[in-house]
Amino acid sequence: MVTFGQNKTDLKATFDVATKQIKISQTIQYKNTTQDTLHAIYLNDWPNSFSTKSTPLAKRFTEEYKTNFHFAKSEDRGFTAVTSITQNNDELEFSRVKNHPDVIKVKLPKPLQGSETYTINLQYIVQVPNDNFTRYGWTSNNDFNLRYWYITPAVYNGTWNYYSNKDLDDLFIPVADLNLEIEFPSYYSLISELSVADTKVKDGNTIVTLQGKNSINSKLFLKTKSDFNSTGNESFSIVTNINEENLNEIERIIITDKIITFITDNFGEYPHEKLLLTEIDYRKNPIYGLNQLPNFIRPFPNHFQYELKLIKTALNNYFENILLVNPRDDYWLNDGLQVYYLMKYVDEHYPNMKLFGTLSNIWGIRAFHATQLQFNNQYTFLYMHMARSNLDQPLAMPKDSLLKFNSNIANKYKAGLGLKYLEDYLDDNVVQESIDGFISLNKLKQTSTEDFETLLRCNTTKDVDWFFNDYIQTRKKIDYKIKGYDVVGDSLEVTIKNKRKNNMPISLFGIQNDSIVYKTWINNITETEKVNIPKAGIDKLVLNYDMRVPEFNLRDDWKSLKGFIFNNKPLQFRLFKDIEDPYYNQVFFMPDFTYNYYDGFAPGIRLYNKTALPKEFLYSLRPRYAIKSKQLIGNVSLSYTHQFENKNLYYIKYGFSGEYSNYAPNLSYTSYTPYVNIGFRNSDDFRDNKKQSLTLRYISISREDDPSNIYNKETQPDYDVFNIRYGNTDPNLKNHITGFADFQLAKNFGKIAVNFEYRKLTENNRNYNLRLFAGTFLYNNTYETSDYFSFALDRPTDYLFDYNYLGRSEESGVLSQELVIAEGGFKSKLDPAFANQWMTTLNGGTTIWKYIELYGDLGLVKNHGQSAKFVYDTGFRLNLIADYFELYFPVYSNLGWEISQPQYAEKIRFIVTLSPKTLLGLFKRRWY
Repeated sequence: MVTFGQNKTDLKATFDVATKQIKISQTIQYKNTTQDTLHAIYLNDWPNSFSTKSTPLAKRFTEEYKTNFHFAKSEDRGFTAVTSITQNNDELEFSRVKNHPDVIKVKLPKPLQGSETYTINLQYIVQVPNDNFTRYGWTSNNDFNLRYWYITPAVYNGTWNYYSNKDLDDLFIPVADLNLEIEFPSYYSLISELSVADTKVKDGNTIVTLQGKNSINSKLFLKTKSDFNSTGNESFSIVTNINEENLNEIERIIITDKIITFITDNFGEYPHEKLLLTEIDYRKNPIYGLNQLPNFIRPFPNHFQYELKLIKTALNNYFENILLVNPRDDYWLNDGLQVYYLMKYVDEHYPNMKLFGTLSNIWGIRAFHATQLQFNNQYTFLYMHMARSNLDQPLAMPKDSLLKFNSNIANKYKAGLGLKYLEDYLDDNVVQESIDGFISLNKLKQTSTEDFETLLRCNTTKDVDWFFNDYIQTRKKIDYKIKGYDVVGDSLEVTIKNKRKNNMPISLFGIQNDSIVYKTWINNITETEKVNIPKAGIDKLVLNYDMRVPEFNLRDDWKSLKGFIFNNKPLQFRLFKDIEDPYYNQVFFMPDFTYNYYDGFAPGIRLYNKTALPKEFLYSLRPRYAIKSKQLIGNVSLSYTHQFENKNLYYIKYGFSGEYSNYAPNLSYTSYTPYVNIGFRNSDDFRDNKKQSLTLRYISISREDDPSNIYNKETQPDYDVFNIRYGNTDPNLKNHITGFADFQLAKNFGKIAVNFEYRKLTENNRNYNLRLFAGTFLYNNTYETSDYFSFALDRPTDYLFDYNYLGRSEESGVLSQELVIAEGGFKSKLDPAFANQWMTTLNGGTTIWKYIELYGDLGLVKNHGQSAKFVYDTGFRLNLIADYFELYFPVYSNLGWEISQPQYAEKIRFIVTLSPKTLLGLFKRRWY
């Protein structure tokens, strides 16, 4: 354990509002508290993380599809210009660390021995970035919201702890005594967590001296109109501008005092005078769920919303200020403590608060199982969302390796739930006493989760290896089931199966009329274990009845002793999707509808078992009545997904789908498709977008024969196709790569095709895209009668019924202008429109201005008995939402100047995606 008490930072900062610059003169004094000899020191220069589009911060933005930084003006991005670093007036050699442009290495003129102190002087200018990127920076009102705004020493504790800014708010610095002299125009108000030692006015500027002892946080706010208020008692004050939810001053003061008392009662004396809580803090780390709903439908009282926002932010900032762990590599304990005490606060002050608040009492809505869950149940649900999706990551994994959803939500919640789980298992206040001791011993000292582990082990004789080795270090899930029971005299012999390979304990309850009459903990179940418990008074056996264990699947956790199989899983019908109720076999139903040109509007009903959390087995039945065609249509789907953890092969999905609908006026089709889909990814790095897939399917199509041969020109309207497709994707904002190879085998044809697409977003904000398609028939016995199975130059026939055409058989009218970028990918309607032998095309495009792009297509089309024909077209693309809403305006092609030809409006092509699932991908790619 290393104590920092001799570190000092003296700084003079002058703000130039017009240029958004801060001129800084700084002295850093830092003691080497180890016995190692240092030849160089490292400094955190996080203001420089905004300097280019290739910094680790910029790369992080692109990974999460945040475009505002990449497209920002140069003057909106910040940087640091270091003019000198000296020691005793001698210039020191310094450089930026490779791959870390926001870390500075300073070579010392002589080695720094253990227990010695170095003092260096720095002169530099910080160009403050726009606040659009991280919420910190200069605002549209010319206010300044600053964090990590000056250079700080990196921590050395046997190794240098430095890393780059990735917008995770996790800079690791030692505590220091701060003396900051800030000069700024007098029409600004300054807000800081530090104490104001002196204030004076000179030449229209205000000069404020701020001081802090053993400080970490040096957030600074300059506002033309301050929206902060300060409330406190004899313990400390809370300074905040968090939205007050229309509370009056008395209500706000009462709530603030309540929170200060809670913190003081649980953690003792706070070592600083003020705790600064900002709206930025809350927006970057909100209570997900509360903040997502518009004000007019929020189901919680205003005082509760404000109180939860304030306590959550207070706990986060409190632990950040007093427990000095490496927040990049060793974050889980601070996150866990925040959630643990947030749950404790709600249990103490709002024990009856439901997850849906007042909505839980409204007729109709209260029938949903989700509305009857307690408020604190949300933490298990949101963690389990990632676990069930096979996207959870270990708590011990570095924070910058986590998916955004895990970093912001799931891992925090898993950590807090883990402490609650451990607390229930150990009993006797072991966890609470260990937390109290850990905080008391380590306030304002560098510490680690290993120190907490050591203290906890000293406070209990029970085995806790499972918690630190399995729960924290791995992705192992907890999943048990009651296989059965036997009555042995006055006892029950219960057989419990561990469905996962771990040693994490599980609780077993005996229940009578929903009241607990018996409880015990069982651990070290390798496969199955028989447990004897007293039978008296028990009519139901339940594992994890109080849901303190974050268990993967609760549906097989209980058995009824009443003797009827039906009692174990009664059938329950629910309107609309719900959170699963483990005590019922739930069938959900909801209104459903679809539309295509031939069936018209088709209302119906959907019966399904998909809950708010992913499940292995899913089914969906959708019968509909088509008003235009006056037919009963619909589809059915069944699937089972087998997930694999810690392997590149991460799932195998087995499924079947069937559909009955119309493909032309009064002409129906039936399709049956059994399939297997296999997915591969980088098991070591979930942030890597590279994925591969292999799909094997058998498509059986039966079409109603068209006597007129207008829509069905083939001699045989029915066909079966065996299809194998291998896909390889690496979608990213700056470099987007996708490709696939496709093989199809049928009675009358066999074909193979490859497709490759590349998109590039350059540093000067120009977008280039290229797509290559090449396909050839291995054999084709249908070319003399029809082009139904041929490669299409501009509009695939979609004989496999993969594309959701609005009007798949239309050859004129607006619906015939619908475009699907597949096969040839051309936008102009050229002749020949099909290739019954082979075809190869190249599609390209580039940005002209914002959403306007220039496109061009080249290709060779080869048909039997004809020479290969060279085809081309070019025009403009209005790319409003790539792949989702686009317009194409042809200009020139083999047809000549199309833009000057009659009926030009009929040549315009469009892409429209109406699928909610597809559009959801726009949101998911930022979080997963």
